[in-house]
Amino acid sequence: MSTQLRLSTAVHLHGIGQNLPQFALQTVQVFFVGLIIGMERNVLPTMRHLFGLESHAFFFLASFVVSFGLVKGALNFVAGDLSDRVGRKRVLLWGWLAGIPIPLLIFFAPNWLWIVAANVFLGINQAFTWTMTVTSQIDLAGNRQRGLAVGINEAMGYIAVGLAGLGTGYLALAWGPRWALLGFALLVMVLALLLLPWVRDTLPWAQAEGQRQRPSDPLVQSTLSAAPEGRWQSFVQVSFQDRTSRALCQGGVANKIADTLVWVMFPVYLHFRGQGLVHIGWITGIYAMIWGLCQFWTGHLADSVGRKAPILSGFFLLTLGLIGVALVHHFAAWMLAAAVMGMGMALLYPNLIAAMADRAPAATRGKTLGIYRYWRDTGYAIGGLLLGAAAQWADAALPTIWLTAAIIAASGFWIALAVQETHPKARQECVKG
Repeated sequence: MSTQLRLSTAVHLHGIGQNLPQFALQTVQVFFVGLIIGMERNVLPTMRHLFGLESHAFFFLASFVVSFGLVKGALNFVAGDLSDRVGRKRVLLWGWLAGIPIPLLIFFAPNWLWIVAANVFLGINQAFTWTMTVTSQIDLAGNRQRGLAVGINEAMGYIAVGLAGLGTGYLALAWGPRWALLGFALLVMVLALLLLPWVRDTLPWAQAEGQRQRPSDPLVQSTLSAAPEGRWQSFVQVSFQDRTSRALCQGGVANKIADTLVWVMFPVYLHFRGQGLVHIGWITGIYAMIWGLCQFWTGHLADSVGRKAPILSGFFLLTLGLIGVALVHHFAAWMLAAAVMGMGMALLYPNLIAAMADRAPAATRGKTLGIYRYWRDTGYAIGGLLLGAAAQWADAALPTIWLTAAIIAASGFWIALAVQETHPKARQECVKG
């Protein structure tokens, strides 16, 4: 081992415990990121009348999620590639600066098109900030705690989503929706920017890990480490040519279609069923908070048992919860069904990205994860178009729940057939065998 490599390894040790202060700072950052997207989950769909939308204008209602998904999906890919070249911290800063117009556009919006525009900036904000926090935490954790790192990241983010959806519901009742969202968002972004000077760039940790990887190692050869350096060539290989990665990417799309349903159609469906703003906030909030809280152990679980079993269990529970939402008719029952959905998301969500991280060489991890996150978050746009069109055609929100359940079931079946186990320990046992 060269002197330079020994020095790099000593300075950039991997492990959550060894990097706890920086790991904690990234955890706080992703909590703030979750608060920003969560503030829209309850209030915006139910305040559509303030912007001239008719109660059954489902397709136009879904347009604000379409704009978010298209922008976030595309910029996830850009952010991942950028972070491999200019560093994680700089991209994180750009993401927070891009978020500043969001509450201002919502506050002054005279019509729904302003909300669509606000969600363009939300897409930029979420693509740059959330992508960087999860990539940074994976960099710091190293390959032995990768699932745990992703679980913590997604847990804190989605706990924040749930808390923000519930909290802004109460704030909107007290101050009005526009003032509630303006004050909430600006406070969160100011706090995030104030903490940013203490955040270190984690690209050197990824580079140190890459220096230790040997091309002759069979574990490295079994991943996407042979992927070409070109942006487009890498995109094609991860998205279409590699069987396991292709299946993981479509799984990401499917789970975001389900999340689009919760974001756009759940509030409308529950409102038509006589539920008020606070009750809707509790139902959507319990889904996000169960999703968030349980990821503390579901990511760690996959570090022990592998990725595939938790992912498939998650798709099963998510399908079951969606069917439950469609069949029940009471607040407590909807709460239970939403909790089952959250548990399903907790099992599948962090482990899809952990499986992709398993397959990504350290030197191009940001780019590979960016490709996966491109497809996953484009699922918001696909979901918005598909579910919006289905609800408009049926003139009701209920058919979109059944449609989403069918999509999730089919996606889980695809993964069961196509995905090979990606966990390093499981691969090593396979190589030894």
